[in-house]
Amino acid sequence: MPSAEFDDRAQRQLERLQSTLNRAFRSVPFHQERLRRNGIRPEQVESMADLALMPFMTRRHLAENYPYGLFAVPLRDIVRIHTAPGTTLNPSVSGYTAQDLRHWTAMVSESLAAAGVGEEDILQISLDPGLNDWGRDYKLGAEALGASVIPNSLLSLEKQLMVLRDYRTTTLITTPAYAVQLADHVNALSIDLNRLALKTLILVGEPVPPEVRRRLEDELQVVTWLHYGLSEVPGPALAYECPQHAGLHVHDEHFLIEIVEPDTGRPLPPGAEGELVLTSLTIRAMPLIRFRTGDRARRLEGPCDCGKSAERIAWLTGRTDNLMVLRGVKIDRGQVMAQIRAALGFEPDLYRIFVNTETHRSLLEVWIGVDDRIFSDEIKMLEKRMADIGRRLYESLGVPVTVRLKERDTFAGAGQ
Repeated sequence: MPSAEFDDRAQRQLERLQSTLNRAFRSVPFHQERLRRNGIRPEQVESMADLALMPFMTRRHLAENYPYGLFAVPLRDIVRIHTAPGTTLNPSVSGYTAQDLRHWTAMVSESLAAAGVGEEDILQISLDPGLNDWGRDYKLGAEALGASVIPNSLLSLEKQLMVLRDYRTTTLITTPAYAVQLADHVNALSIDLNRLALKTLILVGEPVPPEVRRRLEDELQVVTWLHYGLSEVPGPALAYECPQHAGLHVHDEHFLIEIVEPDTGRPLPPGAEGELVLTSLTIRAMPLIRFRTGDRARRLEGPCDCGKSAERIAWLTGRTDNLMVLRGVKIDRGQVMAQIRAALGFEPDLYRIFVNTETHRSLLEVWIGVDDRIFSDEIKMLEKRMADIGRRLYESLGVPVTVRLKERDTFAGAGQ
């Protein structure tokens, strides 16, 4: 990138950062209190390096300020409210002004255009209920490009494949887990790929190992593209792949990125692997200041061969926190246990909560050890209790859930 262009971009970022910090400090008691407690004022941030003076935000803060405590504008200026699974019984809530939505639609459109999506395409969205908000964002972004959109809907795998075939879908947006499930289904039925118009597969929600990408491209005869976003706030396509497939371009006119050492929070240099931290530059409704994502990443050095000057990251597998990721939705074990306690009226002595990827359909599995408080001679009562827990979890998380009662010896040597 030419030096003058770099300087101009850095100056715009700094000005937007200072505006964001001032607005958050002025309008959000949460930010006011934290900065005052740490003896910090927004005007102390005179360079990008000074951002490290600011304290981190985490998902816990989203829960503690439910529902509107992090909004920086009056409710009358909010035109959309999103909810997503949180870390407690309460969901995470994010709000958007009309300007926020315009920015977001433009970001999603740019990310889709980089994958070649245009007015000749028919785009199908297949995401679990926990990512319904993303479905709306992708719908708006694709429509802005003139593409025909089949909106996100809850269909069986067979119905999704029927739509894919009969509607001549060219672009599918889904999670890696669902894409693998689709590929397995296509293979099991020996479907002739020539009957499908699918050419573009956009994978969202979690990083994809290279071997999985190769398998999907070979078995579905598509080109895969990876988009990065947050399932809680503010949405999808914060970063996206260009045709070079050499890392993900960050929408750095709207977000600043940092890579920090997970244990200490110390900023790391380019090329080092650590935790991705985000700070919003243009979001008005609910600014993020040094939000710890828990995602592992590294900053890539040097310009991309595509010619874009935006910063790039490599999105790595694994997490720096203890959250589980199922079909793109981040799940906190504490939230799962809170729902179990609410359903049973107590916390079971023995339980196990894990993502089961060994079935034909990735799902959240919950084992509960049988004890005197749970056991009942009425099988129907036991079934009702387990069904109530499963219903609560599905409603709060929006992912498939199975709840099982297990004998106590099942838990020997098993972690929770």
